[in-house]
Order: sequence, then structure tokens, then C-alpha cells
Amino acid sequence: MSILPHPLAPLSRLGRTLRDALLPGTCLLCEADSGDTLLCPACNLDLPRLPEETCPQCALPTACGDRCGACLKTPPHFEATLAPFLYEFPVDRIIHALKYGHQLVVAEWAAAELAGCCACRDISLIMPLPLHPARLRKRGFNQSAEIARRIGNLLNFKVDRSSLLRCRDTPPQAALPLKERSSNVRGAFECRRDLSGERVLLVDDVLTTGATASECARILHLHGASTVTVAVLARAVRH
Repeated sequence: MSILPHPLAPLSRLGRTLRDALLPGTCLLCEADSGDTLLCPACNLDLPRLPEETCPQCALPTACGDRCGACLKTPPHFEATLAPFLYEFPVDRIIHALKYGHQLVVAEWAAAELAGCCACRDISLIMPLPLHPARLRKRGFNQSAEIARRIGNLLNFKVDRSSLLRCRDTPPQAALPLKERSSNVRGAFECRRDLSGERVLLVDDVLTTGATASECARILHLHGASTVTVAVLARAVRH
């Protein structure tokens, strides 16, 4: 069963839809034959990809690929962002299938997409953005860690899934006004290793305001990281 909305299917059936989404050789989005891939060729071509001209620091689309005004005014603590997609339909549904539908095969696909973006980058260590233990117990897994582990396998990079910790259980960022998100995550992370000289790839699923990733990057720099590059499957853009 496809995870795309159907005019006769109420939203209350979404949970069952996600459970039934993946059949062998069936496209996650349209149910067409997809061989051994997550999406059929037609759905893959229709995905909203991030434009080539983006801010090199936060990946927001810009006219000539220059740094955006926000990064010039208040630079985040990470040096660069890699993202293949815009956080729009149906990429948002694919990410939700991973996070809330436990469709871990999406992590394989996401890692392959991100590995293509990261292959030529100067990276020495991969770290996923951590979940607080309470949220991890509730969800059962950290989707960012699942993607990070698979990127490491594909590119033969070291992955550290235990040294960067979320020490404070904060309200979800999506529930807060944009101006409150930076203060919400301030002091929410800690690092338990020396990162002197490491060029860290910080992996998450979506970058929205960048507040959480920036706070993580700040902590990583305090522990010696020379650069922090954020890698996300999708970049949210306000239209």
C-alpha cells in the first residue's frame, strides 16, 4: 500500500498505511514495481531536490550560491550543510515513514543519497544528532543514528554513536516559535570525548532553523572539532 494520500482514506488510517507500505519490489510512494530500490524511477525523478545554488553554510537556496543573509548576520556554529532534498511532499512522508512508521529500509535509501553528497568531503568522523534517552525509549530507535551508521558503512568512515549525548529533554522544536528554538536547545547536549582535529559529519534527518544542529556543533567545537559539516536528507525552506 502506498503512503501517498488517497481521497477515500482518512488520516486516521495513516498508521496502518505505514505498516503496510513496503512490499518486496514495491515503490514506497505509488506501489509500482521498483525492483530492489525504495522508489520507482518515476517517483524518484519527481522528488523535490534542493537547487544547486544554495548557501554553503546552511543550504538555503540563494541566487548565486552565496552565503545567505541569516548566516552573514548570525552564523551558525557549523561550517557547511549537505542536503539532497527539499523538505516538501512527498519527502516529508518518506521521512515520517522512517521516524514514526519504523520503516528502517528508508534509512538505507537516505544513507545512499547522503553518501553521494559526502563522498568528496573532508570528513574524519561521523556523529548522529542524539535523542534524549526518554525519547529514545519511546521511539525505540534514533533515525539519525540509523542513517549515520549506514553512511559509515558505505563510505568506510568511522561512526561514533555514543559520545555526543542529549542531556536535557527539551520540548520538540516543531512545537515552538522560531525565535524560541535556539534558547530551547541551549545546554541540551554534551560530548564525552576529545575531538581535537576531527572533521565531523553531523547527521540528522531534517534541517529547519538549524538551531539544534548549531548547538550540537558548538559543543563539538568546544571539544576540539576543527570543522562540523551537517548532513541531512532534507532542508526545510519557508516560501
